[in-house]
Amino acid sequence: MLKGIHPLLGPELLHAIATMGHGDEIVIADGNFPASTMGPPVVRADGVGAVEILEAILAHMPLDQFTDQAAWRMQVVGDPDAKPEICQEFQATIKRLAGDFALASLERFAFYERAADAAYIVATTELRIYGNVILKKGVVYPEEVHRV
Repeated sequence: MLKGIHPLLGPELLHAIATMGHGDEIVIADGNFPASTMGPPVVRADGVGAVEILEAILAHMPLDQFTDQAAWRMQVVGDPDAKPEICQEFQATIKRLAGDFALASLERFAFYERAADAAYIVATTELRIYGNVILKKGVVYPEEVHRV
């Protein structure tokens, strides 16, 4: 256990977000997402939901302010304008912890293509479908880094 680190960030996930650079992307995936066949390294977050992992990551990782979009969700197949409850929770969490970033939507296969290029995939056991989100890491400024 470490002071000041969100308790859901285990060693592997903490390492993942710490080693990512500005512009790198991380996927938070639900239990149905084909994480192991996408290509990027998979960090397991068994027993944890996607919204909880999103909160843990955003407690320590800023989103990219220098792009038009820094967060994406998967569109509902056959109804691209639908916004599942979990996606509404993602948006509220992003707004609360990262600022005024819009959660953009991507068609299912476009989402998979983007996920295949991510730095990491966090495989949760989220049971709700469409519980997938991609985040683009922003810059951590010197005044945000705790110095001993």
